[in-house]
Amino acid sequence: MPSSFNGLPLHPLVVHAVVVLVPLAVVWLLVLTFVPRWRDRYAGLGALIALVALVLTPVASETGESLQAQIGPVGEHAELGDQLKFFVFPVAALAVTLWWVTRRARSGPALARPLALTLAVLSVVASLATGWQVYRVGDSGARAVWQHSTSQLSSVGKG
Repeated sequence: MPSSFNGLPLHPLVVHAVVVLVPLAVVWLLVLTFVPRWRDRYAGLGALIALVALVLTPVASETGESLQAQIGPVGEHAELGDQLKFFVFPVAALAVTLWWVTRRARSGPALARPLALTLAVLSVVASLATGWQVYRVGDSGARAVWQHSTSQLSSVGKG
């Protein structure tokens, strides 16, 4: 995989997509969980967003490793970023499940209440956990960039 695009490191470009799509998938899943009348119209789009986020998350990790090889260690950010895919996977799986259940309900019986409740609880838990992990990854990444930038600035001022 290339580590740059048009002379820019690929990692920040991919990360911006992940930073938008993962929280969007989380919010979409929560909204569709609590507003069933929107499911027929929007569940497919929610599943698509979650799947794209799922695909881009490991790409962000891989491009981050390439960037780290160039700039040096970034502390806990790399570890937290690698863990994110394990949080995004359940969100994507639940979004696809919600879409599938919605399609199935159009042509057959509605989802049994205990199964619907289980799906709702899992969606809330997965969404909250994923949202928190995205925050942790982003915060640690911002701190790593800021510390790297300020250390370069202080070395420029001394030289």
